[in-house]
Amino acid sequence: MRLIDLMRKCELCPRRCGVDRRRQRGFCGAGEAVRVALVSLHPWEEPCLTGEKGAGTVFFSHCNLRCCFCQNHEISHEGKGVEISMERLAAIFMEQQERGAATLDLVTPTHYVPQILTALSTAKKSGFSLPVVYNSNGYETVETVDLLKGAVDVFLPDLKYWWQESAGEYSGAPDYFEAASQAICRMVEQAGPVQLDSSGGLRRGVLVRHLVLPGHRRESMELLDWLWDTFGERIYLSLMSQYTPMYRAGEHKKINRRLTTFEYESVVEHAAELGFTHCYIQERRAASEEYVPVFDGSGVQG
Repeated sequence: MRLIDLMRKCELCPRRCGVDRRRQRGFCGAGEAVRVALVSLHPWEEPCLTGEKGAGTVFFSHCNLRCCFCQNHEISHEGKGVEISMERLAAIFMEQQERGAATLDLVTPTHYVPQILTALSTAKKSGFSLPVVYNSNGYETVETVDLLKGAVDVFLPDLKYWWQESAGEYSGAPDYFEAASQAICRMVEQAGPVQLDSSGGLRRGVLVRHLVLPGHRRESMELLDWLWDTFGERIYLSLMSQYTPMYRAGEHKKINRRLTTFEYESVVEHAAELGFTHCYIQERRAASEEYVPVFDGSGVQG
């Protein structure tokens, strides 16, 4: 089957809508054409991904989750962005390399996997060689992760929830942990142990992100228990404190506030007690709307 044929009955994510994306849109809102909201050199990813000039981010529009606190809701929920061809996408990948990006950082890519793989193949014929980072919300299928074998070097998944109740209320996906845990297991199996280059850049492996939510530190600790018991030091971890009650967070009383220092530091301490040594800790000043990118279409059309 050709990659693009996967659009005829889309089952790329756990929603498994089964729609023909040439004619209609599924739950995520994406059609057949790739929609991109921003192309940039991004300095605020983890240091092992940014190098001197930044990660070469490509922010894709639409998303298969409905996170009520999404800081990128303009593009994830509302679909803001520009439709481009696969040829243009391949050219964007090359342009990021020419700008000196440390990595190619594909942000929320799941629903465009066939197009991305086609564009990567085209770019590599022209000399593209950056490490490819698959930066996703973690809500993936094992089958889609399998499609990425040989094309993706670094997996950067979120692991958002342990409890069904949280995942259902805040992201409309009560099966989130079931799907994400299986997908991350396959990512680790596929990428293997973390590999760094001589300057500390991540060249292969899995870095799992977890955003600590207010009122949910116990849930965060249970997630860390699972990660440690399952992978130990085979993965890197990034504990994020940047939660800001944006978008529709005000509709959910428990998370309609900032994270406290105690909540975040208790989760960090739990990670250390478990034995995690490769763990990124985020400065509390990152919990601000000023760190949200401006999705103005820069770099998309060339």
